[in-house]
Amino acid sequence: MAQIIEFVGNHTLLFVAFFVTLGMLVYTEYMRLSSANTALSPYDATQKMNGGEAIFLDVRDDAEYKSGHLLNARSMPVNKLAERLHEIEKFKEKEIVIYCDNGMRTSRAISKLKKSGFTKLHSLAGGLVAWEKASLPTVSK
Repeated sequence: MAQIIEFVGNHTLLFVAFFVTLGMLVYTEYMRLSSANTALSPYDATQKMNGGEAIFLDVRDDAEYKSGHLLNARSMPVNKLAERLHEIEKFKEKEIVIYCDNGMRTSRAISKLKKSGFTKLHSLAGGLVAWEKASLPTVSK
């Protein structure tokens, strides 16, 4: 025990960095698990798109959306989601597939939508990066 206390005393910055990193990992996993959504592979999302079963919601910034997005996806940046929620209220009972570049903003958007009463939420596993890696098409304006 004395050696641990001595180590912490001699390497305080390293010790603090370790716990900050650990805290960030725990927080990220908590957010991922608390969103409790279904992650769809790009091919599963394609089936929903082709069947007209789902609405696709792009939560990236407007500039990112214009550079390339999924066909018929609605642009709704995650930081403007609360003020633009009225635009998708009519789709509360329909499945919604939410995506961003790699999935980090998607969990925040899903959390906000769940609080607003949306229940049939899915994320695109790996985001637009995985979509493009699967050689699936995007549209740009």
